[in-house]
Amino acid sequence: MSDEQIMLDAVDRFLARDVKPYAKALELADEYPTEIVEKMKALGLFGATIGEQYGGLGLSAVTYAKIVERVSAVWMSVSGIFNSHLIMCAAIERFATEAVKEQFLPRMARGDLRGGIALTEPDCGTDLQAIRTRAQRHGDEYVIHGTKQWITNAVQGNVLAVLVKTEPDAQPRHKGMSLLVVEKSAGYTATKLSKLGYRGVDTGEVVFDGVRVPAGQLVGDAEGRGLQQILAGLALGRINVAARGVGVARAAMEASINYAQVRETFGQPIGQHQAIQIKLADMATRVEAARLLTERAALAYDSGERCDLEAGMAKLFATEAAMSNANEALRIHGAYGYSPDNEIERYYRDAPLLVVGEGTNELQRIIIARQLLERYPA
Repeated sequence: MSDEQIMLDAVDRFLARDVKPYAKALELADEYPTEIVEKMKALGLFGATIGEQYGGLGLSAVTYAKIVERVSAVWMSVSGIFNSHLIMCAAIERFATEAVKEQFLPRMARGDLRGGIALTEPDCGTDLQAIRTRAQRHGDEYVIHGTKQWITNAVQGNVLAVLVKTEPDAQPRHKGMSLLVVEKSAGYTATKLSKLGYRGVDTGEVVFDGVRVPAGQLVGDAEGRGLQQILAGLALGRINVAARGVGVARAAMEASINYAQVRETFGQPIGQHQAIQIKLADMATRVEAARLLTERAALAYDSGERCDLEAGMAKLFATEAAMSNANEALRIHGAYGYSPDNEIERYYRDAPLLVVGEGTNELQRIIIARQLLERYPA
């Protein structure tokens, strides 16, 4: 048995024993799954893609995507707890100084530090170059002022990679942006925000009011590279979100197949009606296509190639597949799917996050088109 299969089997056992029996109640209560997080730490998921030299598992993006699909098919929120964390870790491992790597990555691999990426602001979503959060250098420290919003792991986590303006008047704007590693003990405050879906995992507003950070916690050896650094980390994040889309789409499909065989109308299971069969066929095709696109993007990431085209395609298609399958599952289940007693209602609420998170699908289309024009010049 391969190392990958051993890990996937361990994840399957964890999900069956420690997640599935409790997901519905925790999700409806919007309660942070503390005990599940402790089991995730023991399983090594917080160090999934961190290099072994820093205490992580060093898993490939291909294996990681398979794990995320499995987790998301049971409860998507759980995947978010380690996704934002690992995007942050990827940026640190790729771009930070060795001192910063040694300071943070071993603790993050163990899950003692659980992190996230603080990018979005109240007046700034997709246009990250428009951020206003400011970090001014004073001697050996940066002093941060500003507000971030919709930040995963902001409340229950304890460290963030914060995108800031270190030179607000720089042109082009991205040259004035830097990335800082900030522990919660430095003094930022985080307030939990309510959401339609994606419950259980905390998403918060973060306020930096004169928070002081050692200058040595700048990612990289110079200011002005923060946007490129975090965008490189977001490639892994988009593969994660694509894998989440596959998981939700698959869960909606499998629930619909099962229901179509037991629910009867006009004297026969609804799965015998052609209208339902057409829906099931389309749902299954979406799942398979989304999975293949996600695997292709993960392979490109593992090879070290630029993969924003592949990751954008996977994120776009897989998340739209999740939206479509959740919608069709609700139609197939009828009133039963509309009830919170049924997991279909959760898929229907969770799927919309995927098409707006980690870059909206409108943005993904623009990224894809621009890459095509670069790769196929006239």
